[in-house]
Amino acid sequence: QVQLVEAGGGLVQAGGSLRLSCAASGRTIGSYAMGWFRQAPGKEREFVAGVSRSGSNTYYTNSVKGRFTISRDNAKNTVYLQMNSLKPEDTAVYYCAAANVVASGRIYSTVNDYIYWGQGTQVTVSS
Repeated sequence: QVQLVEAGGGLVQAGGSLRLSCAASGRTIGSYAMGWFRQAPGKEREFVAGVSRSGSNTYYTNSVKGRFTISRDNAKNTVYLQMNSLKPEDTAVYYCAAANVVASGRIYSTVNDYIYWGQGTQVTVSS
C-alpha cells in the first residue's frame, strides 16, 4: 500500500509558477511509474505528465509541453511537478498517482493504469 500526499497548490496569476510535490509513504516509489493528473469542475480527470520508475523517461500532454516539468527523487520518495507560464485553463485539482510497472522505462497515461492516488491539491490561475 502506498499513501500519496500532494502539496504546493494555491492561487497564482497567469504567467506565474508553482511547484507541486507528492510525498509517498508506506512503500518506496522506486517500484512505480508516477503521474500527475488534473480535474477541472465538470470535466473528467485528465493526464498531465508521467515519469518512469528510473526517472529517465517523461511524457506530457500536449497542452503543458514546454511549460511543465515532472521529476522524481526516489531517495526522498517524492515526485514533483514544476509548472511555469501558468494559464487560467490550468486551473484544476491536481492529483499524484502511482502505477505498478515492471519495465523501468514505461510510462502510463490513462487513469485506469494507476492504482494509488493522492487526495489532490487545488491550483487556481487568475487572469
